[in-house]
Amino acid sequence: MRNIKLTIEYDGKDFNGWQKQPDKLNIQGSIENAIKQITGEEVELYASGRTDAGVHSWGQVANFKTESNLPIEKFPIAINTKLKKSIRIIKAEEVDERFHSRLSCKRKTYRYVINNSEFASAIYRNLETHIPQKLNIEKMKEAVKYFEGEHDFKAFKASGTSSKSSVRTIYKAEVKEMPNNRIYIELTGNGFLYNMVRIIAGTLVDVGLEKTKPEDIQNIIKQGKRDLAGKTLPPNGLYLLNVEY
Repeated sequence: MRNIKLTIEYDGKDFNGWQKQPDKLNIQGSIENAIKQITGEEVELYASGRTDAGVHSWGQVANFKTESNLPIEKFPIAINTKLKKSIRIIKAEEVDERFHSRLSCKRKTYRYVINNSEFASAIYRNLETHIPQKLNIEKMKEAVKYFEGEHDFKAFKASGTSSKSSVRTIYKAEVKEMPNNRIYIELTGNGFLYNMVRIIAGTLVDVGLEKTKPEDIQNIIKQGKRDLAGKTLPPNGLYLLNVEY
C-alpha cells in the first residue's frame, strides 16, 4: 500500500468548499472521483484542513492510500485530465505510511487579498475583496503584530466552530502593501478556527478605516467577545498559501 501526498491549487469560486457533500460540487469529491477513474479504487482523501465555499488555494495538501503502481510523476498528469480546470494537482510525492495531511501539519499560511482601489475589478472580482474606502495601511501594519504569539482567539471564531479549544499560536502576521492598490494580510500559525482569518482581516479593515485603534486589538483578544471584533470578510479574498510539515 502506497501513501501519496498531493499538493493542490484551486479556484474555489465554483465549489461548495473542500468537504465532500452529496449533490454539491466540492473539491474533495472531485479529486476522489478523478483518482477512482485512474486507479479503479475508492479512496479517502485527507486534507490539511477544510476550506469554505469560495476560498482558494495555492498549496492545499492532501494524502490518500493506493495499491496502484502508477509511477509517482504520472499521478498529477493523470489526475488533472479528469478534473475541472479550476483544480490542478501541482505535485505528487510518495510519503511514509504514517504521514497524515492534517495530523502531521506543523504550520499553515493564509493570505487575504484586498483591492483598495476606487473601483472593483471586473477580471479579479472572484479572487479578491473590494474595499473602496481608503485604508490606513500603516495602522493596519501596527495592529496586525498584536495577533502574533499564543492567544485565545475566541473573539475571532464563527459560531459553529467544533474545536474544543480556541487557543492558537500565530508565528507571523503581516500586512503588505502591494502594487495596484492591493493589500495582502498574511498569517502563519499552527492552526486556525472556523472563519478566523476572515474575521481577523475584517478587524484589520476596521483599523484601516480608523474605527478601531491598533492597540484595541489586545483588548479584543483579552475580552474574547465576537461582537468586539470586525465582520467576517467574504471568502473570495482568502487563499490557503502553503502547509508546512
